[in-house]
Amino acid sequence: MPPAVRCKTGNLPFELTSFVGRRREIADAKQQLAKSRLVTLTGIGGVGKTRTALRVAAAARRAFDGLWLIELDELQNSAMIAHAVAADLGLHEQSPTAALPLLIKHLADQRFLLVLDNCEHLVDAAAEFADTLLRNCAELRILATSREPLGIGGEVVLRIPPLAVPGADHAPSLQELPGYDAITLFAERAVAEVPEFGLTEQNRVAITQICQRLDGLPLPIELAAARMRVMSAEQILQRLSDRYQILTAGTRRAPTRQQTLRLCIDWSYALCSVAERDMWGRLSVFAGSFELDAAESICASETAPETTLDVVASLIDKSILIREEFGHSVRYRLLDTLRDYGREKLQKAADHEPLQRKHRDWYRKLVLRAEAEWIGPQQGEWIARLTRELPNLRDAISFCLAVPGEEAAALEISAALYPFWFCRGLLTEGQRWLDQSLNLHDGKPTVDLAKALCADSVLADRQGNLPKAASLLDSLRGIAEDTGDTDIYGFVAYTAGQLALHQSDHHQAVEAFENALAAFHADHNGLLFRIGALQGLGLARCLLGDFTRAVACHAEILAVTEPRQEQVYRIYALWALGLARWRSGETIRGADLLKQSLRILRVVDDPLASAWCLEGLAWIAAGERRTQRAAVLMGAAHSRWNAVGSPTVHLPGMVVFHQQCERQSRSALGDRAFAASFRRGARALCADAVTYAIDEHVHAPTDSPRNRISLTKREREVAGLIAQGLTNKAIAGELVIAQRTAQGHVEHVLAKLGFTSRAQIAAWVVEQGKSQRP
Repeated sequence: MPPAVRCKTGNLPFELTSFVGRRREIADAKQQLAKSRLVTLTGIGGVGKTRTALRVAAAARRAFDGLWLIELDELQNSAMIAHAVAADLGLHEQSPTAALPLLIKHLADQRFLLVLDNCEHLVDAAAEFADTLLRNCAELRILATSREPLGIGGEVVLRIPPLAVPGADHAPSLQELPGYDAITLFAERAVAEVPEFGLTEQNRVAITQICQRLDGLPLPIELAAARMRVMSAEQILQRLSDRYQILTAGTRRAPTRQQTLRLCIDWSYALCSVAERDMWGRLSVFAGSFELDAAESICASETAPETTLDVVASLIDKSILIREEFGHSVRYRLLDTLRDYGREKLQKAADHEPLQRKHRDWYRKLVLRAEAEWIGPQQGEWIARLTRELPNLRDAISFCLAVPGEEAAALEISAALYPFWFCRGLLTEGQRWLDQSLNLHDGKPTVDLAKALCADSVLADRQGNLPKAASLLDSLRGIAEDTGDTDIYGFVAYTAGQLALHQSDHHQAVEAFENALAAFHADHNGLLFRIGALQGLGLARCLLGDFTRAVACHAEILAVTEPRQEQVYRIYALWALGLARWRSGETIRGADLLKQSLRILRVVDDPLASAWCLEGLAWIAAGERRTQRAAVLMGAAHSRWNAVGSPTVHLPGMVVFHQQCERQSRSALGDRAFAASFRRGARALCADAVTYAIDEHVHAPTDSPRNRISLTKREREVAGLIAQGLTNKAIAGELVIAQRTAQGHVEHVLAKLGFTSRAQIAAWVVEQGKSQRP
């Protein structure tokens, strides 16, 4: 704990509890105070603005003759701000109207820092007061805290984000936990309640999930830790379904609004206009984050005159919404705590289900549009958009499954996402949604039902569940026979071809895929499955030794996809062409094609495709007696298959090549050396494995955290700033580079590490910091 502030005058209080984190925010605010005369720390209630401001003031004490904390939270009369400040400074004046001139006279030549705390409920008056003082007192600096900016000239606004928590897709080890400030805060406050408390393997998961559920917000985390007096971490987690009920154990001396979580959020809600409250509730229909086009279509009010954009902007200013950048897109997010509050208000107004239906309808249209444009230049953008929208897509499907009469929509959405499930390696999730939708469907034979059965069967093929795939094919045949629909017969042929290919019945696969090609035309509705049929036909012919016609199939795919700037099926076509060339004796040409496919995979992250390419290059390496390389590449491929729940080399006709490669490598290296090389490849990051596979460096990827990441010095700087919670704009300011350049660095880091989110980068930085300590 820092010593008391020692300067000529002031009233900054001593700290009663430890202070956790905020090094970047404190450094930024201190730096801005040196350049700007008004700095405002903004953020949602309970995020720690006051504690951070006091730390900033203490850190800057040498630059000032006086440091004064002015607490405005209990002041309700805006006309009394100047009088309250004068009283805190020890300036006594009988008339409130004379307080401002007295302050100006007193502060005119003083190098003072005023900390105006909790300005949000008096924001207009606080802004006018600060503006008047700053215009008349040349040496004065003001550090304000507020849930929204003061909005006057010269103001620098710094947002205080929640404390760092592990991403939802990252389960940190016990050693990693102290690298997350939210978990450190929980642990330190828990020790104050239960002195023998410590982070253990037994409570690690529960505490991580508590901090995740509470969005890394210090106030609710401290309230949760206070419950450790009577509950275990696991019990607290179980009761967080009603976080407002359990998080009520604030300290007696805390401001009223911070003694419970509900009072804290109620305070923010009361400061919003009617339009803002209405929009807060409506935006709670989203899961995760959302973009402006979705908000404008789903949440626009029929009665409020304000536009959605204006209200969204206002909610950002008031720290209700968080603005985030993803590439060229801007997205908005409600913290889970605020989303639950808004949803509660929405349900009380009986508006929740109608908005859920609008939400479902909008995302249904989005998915159908993505499906129609999948084979085209926008494919990469669609993959990125649907990945960002996954929480909303899941909510839309869940709504359909929960509401009677909506099963057909669930089936339509799930089936239309088939190419997305496949290219993102979400095979298990895709099957789960399709299975649930099919189980609830009324059985009425339609093309949508046929497409869903086809998609579910093919995904089952990929995961080696051939009995399930065959059962789904039987159901599909029954629908075709009942309707006589030629389009449905096309799905039957395609599904039969995929099953035959996975059963090593290559002659049957050729016949089935040829029938599918006759059914599917090159319009946007049939093009996706036509390309898939060409791919399957080419593989079947390659496995039969008919290399000339196999090459012709894949060349036709390239002729269709390249002019359209499509990427996913082009990757598979290049991979299959490479295998065909290799099997026909053109080893160098085959390897080049596989490497070309991997280069495209740096842009489109398709785990299955990368696994196939790495495995194919392993086979080639073994044939060239480069057995250590073969073992490393086999390990890298294995980890990709394992990540998506797919068996290694799921096409039986190619198992012989895998077995031969392993046998040759084990014989040359010995079991121990083979296992070590295989393990090295399996532990390598995707980006490093790809770099190694395409011979961009000669050394095998290492599983040492010190050496396995090929980031440049600048990219490592950017990764560190991401871990500190900085946006692209903030990174650009910190490194004195253009925002577009910062964005490019962020995208390069994501690509090199094989990640899809900033949270993953933050977790990686924490892990690297741990591993590099002596």
